[in-house]
Amino acid sequence: MYIVLGPANSPGSLPRWEAVTLNETGSGTHRVFDREKLPSFVRAVENQNPHRTIRWAWADARTVMPQLLEAGVSPASCHDLRLAQRILKTAASRAQNQLPYTPTVDLTQAPGPPPGVLPARLQIEGQASLFDGLAGPEPGASTRDTEPTASALLTELRAQLRAVTVSPAPARLQLLLAAESQGALIAAEMKHAGMPWNRTIHEKILEHELGPRPAGYARPYQMERLAARIREELGAPGLNPDSPHEVLKALQAAGHSVTSTRKWELTEWANAVPHLRETRWQLVRPLLDYKRLARLYTANGWNWLDTWVHNNRFHPTYEVGSAATGRWGGHGGGAMQIPKDVRPAIRAEEGMVLTVADAAQIEPRILAVMSGDRAMAVAGRGTDLYLGIAQIGERTGSVLNDRSHAKVALLGAMYGATTGEGGQLMPHLKKMFPAAIALTERAAEVGLRGGQVTTYLGRTSPAPSHAWFEAQRNQVTAADERAALSAARAHSRFTRNFVIQGTAAEWAVIWMAQIRKRLRTERRFGRRMQTRLVYFLHDEIMLYGPVGEAARAAEIVRESAQVAAELIFGPTEVEFPVTVVTTDDYSRAK
Repeated sequence: MYIVLGPANSPGSLPRWEAVTLNETGSGTHRVFDREKLPSFVRAVENQNPHRTIRWAWADARTVMPQLLEAGVSPASCHDLRLAQRILKTAASRAQNQLPYTPTVDLTQAPGPPPGVLPARLQIEGQASLFDGLAGPEPGASTRDTEPTASALLTELRAQLRAVTVSPAPARLQLLLAAESQGALIAAEMKHAGMPWNRTIHEKILEHELGPRPAGYARPYQMERLAARIREELGAPGLNPDSPHEVLKALQAAGHSVTSTRKWELTEWANAVPHLRETRWQLVRPLLDYKRLARLYTANGWNWLDTWVHNNRFHPTYEVGSAATGRWGGHGGGAMQIPKDVRPAIRAEEGMVLTVADAAQIEPRILAVMSGDRAMAVAGRGTDLYLGIAQIGERTGSVLNDRSHAKVALLGAMYGATTGEGGQLMPHLKKMFPAAIALTERAAEVGLRGGQVTTYLGRTSPAPSHAWFEAQRNQVTAADERAALSAARAHSRFTRNFVIQGTAAEWAVIWMAQIRKRLRTERRFGRRMQTRLVYFLHDEIMLYGPVGEAARAAEIVRESAQVAAELIFGPTEVEFPVTVVTTDDYSRAK
């Protein structure tokens, strides 16, 4: 049963919301209530229907879930119309999908501040756009004037359900929309709960690396010390070391033949002439040290700590399915790239523990099951997949007889390597796993022609731009031909990987959904488990809960990995192993 939630078409000074029931026989009951009573309404309905699946359909979980979570309410299931619309719109753009869908209301532009701008209460003086911003509007910031009404959302829900029903693979598409919506719930819950983050430890890291917290806009002591040394080495007293352009200009003015300030280029230049190595490193080392400290200071310094960590909890914002492949992104706090320097601050409190899980070689395993390549499935059974391939290579006399070669070859197959070691090893991999390589090559061929491909559940890749097709049609000069071929090959690499990476993203969110479901429903000694998901990065997750629940939580994580695969593909002989580490310190889990 679906219950649509949205603003009501009712007069009055207070925001009023409406709940409309939609079941197999059509829309039923209507309830109108003050917006502030939304949490109590959701709680009452869920409590009254403990054995019934209720999918709360709303425009955007980012505008609804914060209010619910603040009141201690977290629905079991939802249908996020915005996320579903994004998937269906792209799917309808591919003729082969035969998906008759046209949105009845545009949900892609959520109300609230523009992306990249922090709400006023979170801005730091002089740094309004330093951090990523929040993915959605502030809780309660939307109004009846900016949000579609419940009746409009009901019409959109019907259009979406109708499109799924008549699609060529309705069960798969329905699973995709359900998983994406569960992802919206998980993202909201993780942001609300926050990741354990010890402020005292973080401050000690900053003081050790940077020195005492500077006043105003001054540089930290260690950065200023390095800046002075760089100026002295280059004979440039007015140099601003934060400006790559100024640094490069000063290097060249000092007679050094460098063309970039990138780390790898400076390192290569410093090592290029053996008898000058020591002298060059005397210059390069402070430059690289300064860049490292500058990254720490700007990305995870004291201002970041003040903004994103409250009561020893880091509250990042996740954007579900932000990439074309369905991978998540971070739009606040930088959760998708937590540097090693600050990981020791991710620390469990007394009596609590972190359960960190990492899926092993998920994309190659997805390739094995999607392609039905039994040889690849066998290679990863009970062992590291790359090692399994190397063992097969050793038995068959193939050059793919060590793990490193196997890894390079398989990654090359999934990402379109045509040159270098990956390209050289491709014929051997194709001979060993013909079905798997054929799948990637079919997807690549579609992309080369400007076509679109789909994941296993039905997420569709975007079509190339109008400019792409113009470039393919207008090949007048040799330069035009080279540009067109380059663009075609780039899109070919994209579609080659899309089918695998996109399906892996589907597996990951279903994995988390299964974990969430079991953590919510299982009992230990008659009591609900307290362990919850608090972090996600592509194929890595973190749970946080009491020490006494850690063993069971680890079991749930491992079991849910295989269950997720079977929900997508049905019974499969491909294994989806997960490495689980229980620790009180995140830096020890990596």
